[in-house]
Amino acid sequence: MGEKVMYDTIFARSFSRSDQRKLGYAAFLGCLLIALSFCLVFKPYSTFLPLRLNVSEQKRTKIVCSSEKRTELCEINGDIRIEANSATVFVSVSPQESIINNSSRIIRPYARKEDEYALSTVRKWSVKPVSDSNLIPKCNQNHSVPAILFSLGGYSGNNFHDFTDIIIPLFSTARVFDGQVKFLVADKNPRWWVNKFQNLVQKLSNYEVVYIDNETDIHCFNNVIVGLKRSPQELSIDPSKSPAYSMTDFRQLLRNAYSLSKTTAIKLEDSGDKNKKSRPPRLLIVARNRTRSFTNTDEIAAMGRNLGYEVVVAEADSNVARFAQVVNSCDVMMGVHGAGLTNMVFLPENAILIQIIPFGVAEWIVRDAFKYPSEGMNINYLDYKIEAEESSLIQQYPAGHEVLSNPISILKKGWVPFKEVYLDKQNVKLDVNRFRLTLVKALELLHQ
Repeated sequence: MGEKVMYDTIFARSFSRSDQRKLGYAAFLGCLLIALSFCLVFKPYSTFLPLRLNVSEQKRTKIVCSSEKRTELCEINGDIRIEANSATVFVSVSPQESIINNSSRIIRPYARKEDEYALSTVRKWSVKPVSDSNLIPKCNQNHSVPAILFSLGGYSGNNFHDFTDIIIPLFSTARVFDGQVKFLVADKNPRWWVNKFQNLVQKLSNYEVVYIDNETDIHCFNNVIVGLKRSPQELSIDPSKSPAYSMTDFRQLLRNAYSLSKTTAIKLEDSGDKNKKSRPPRLLIVARNRTRSFTNTDEIAAMGRNLGYEVVVAEADSNVARFAQVVNSCDVMMGVHGAGLTNMVFLPENAILIQIIPFGVAEWIVRDAFKYPSEGMNINYLDYKIEAEESSLIQQYPAGHEVLSNPISILKKGWVPFKEVYLDKQNVKLDVNRFRLTLVKALELLHQ
């Protein structure tokens, strides 16, 4: 500080007051010239400053495409025109913008990118920037809200894939719009699917669904997303992504959509008062009438009641609202590995899922589907792997057959032959004495 004062004093004494005044004016003019020079030099870059953007610059075309493990999508802002006949999303760009956005992008808007079998039923859409106005179709359907274009091809119709490939990704993509978004659905029989999940669709969009494959009009938007955002893990949302939603948010949407009143599973109390009776925990046995069905359901239910459970036996069907109410009313849900267990999304917090693992099926396959997703849903997970004696396969193959002795050898032949044996041809007769320990463990968890 002393050095600065000394410097200022010496500087002042070196000139008269008149000289100092002249120097001050000269300094002011010099600073003004420098400032003007900077403005002229850096003016081309000022459009990157939010406060300097004019209206036309705010509407500048933007195409951002990404490809991840399970999905690919394009997010587009600008003059967008969708032509169903050619499955093309035209993006009108200026000649200057065409230099940057000069390449088309092919998108198959179904969130299971690595599965070519699933994608074989998904129509390819082209995102095509065009600078020549003569080559872009004219609008006859203008929309004032954004749109999301996605496919109902792939494995839609299977409850597990409906949720993990479509519904949860659709939530992750659409929730940020708070209903102010239109859904453009493509492929297969979309009306049936939309009717089945209409409670959820109506919570995510305030508008009628557009079945885009059937359209002859040119639909025009200022904002379109082609494809859906998705976590690499099944039945999950990555909260680190933007916007930062979680499975907790998704499950709250389910409760609202289906009027699910039970938010938390029963907490069992250890009471010394034998006269004090509390509601018994409710156990749901998910039945299957085709493959991987229980052949001794009555025996399992009787054992559950002896342990103190109120037992419900039900099979999931196309009435999602009805079955959601059944699942939500329960504290424990059990079933053989399969799409029916996807209904765990309707369970209350701290409930318990018990997955019965078929004989010959590796734990990692089935745990990826339901164990790890349960963590994001705040659901306790248990599993029970059946022995050969509990499988109907022992009645179909002789002792020592490789199906019974070496399941890995069947898997090496490919997924299709493995699935045909261990998933499509196998039923389960639980050893109730052995399985009893799993239901006891579930009771212990309900005490915690």
